[in-house]
Amino acid sequence: MSALAAIHVAKKQLGLDEDTYRALLMRETGKNSAAKLTANEQRRVIEVLRNQGFKPSSNASQTGLKGRFAKKLQALWIAAWNLGIVRDRSDRALIAFVKRQAGIDHVRFVHHPEDARKAIEGIKAWMAREAGVNWLIEGFLPDWMQCDGYRIATAQFFIMKKLDPSFAEHRSVQNWIASELQLDARFMQSEDWITVMNSLGVRIREGQTK
Repeated sequence: MSALAAIHVAKKQLGLDEDTYRALLMRETGKNSAAKLTANEQRRVIEVLRNQGFKPSSNASQTGLKGRFAKKLQALWIAAWNLGIVRDRSDRALIAFVKRQAGIDHVRFVHHPEDARKAIEGIKAWMAREAGVNWLIEGFLPDWMQCDGYRIATAQFFIMKKLDPSFAEHRSVQNWIASELQLDARFMQSEDWITVMNSLGVRIREGQTK
């Protein structure tokens, strides 16, 4: 399947309406049509779509996680990928990591609360240790600064400050969000934070390969 065809398959698979789809293209490439994208831009868009759940082949779902806690575990794993500390974003890699770190079989950790908690806390501890994510509850902070998206995006922002000198002009992640994405962090919803994390994740991985 060509990259262009994959983008259109992803659009349909993710149920993106035309406005959302065009906005994604503009945000990531500055162009509103996939047909106008360069090969590198097409790869970047596909990577963003994969972050949002696009499965390029039907085989991908056969080894995927299922169960009460699957979405939370997958979200944390993709966040770790967007922080640059995970090299393989697949469910198979997630299962192997949890089994290696906590000795928990994946059939148990996606169904049993105690095992799921151990797996979730294990991933969060790793993200704190390797990427500087601050999970501490600070009662004096507003609610929007207490959400996982803000905590992860803040850690990504400081990683980018080390990788890209141009980030030095931004005082905080909310300043960068307002400048680059024209969003107000105080009023962002969970899907907005996913957009921010995905966008910064692309930049982190690009910076790590230079």
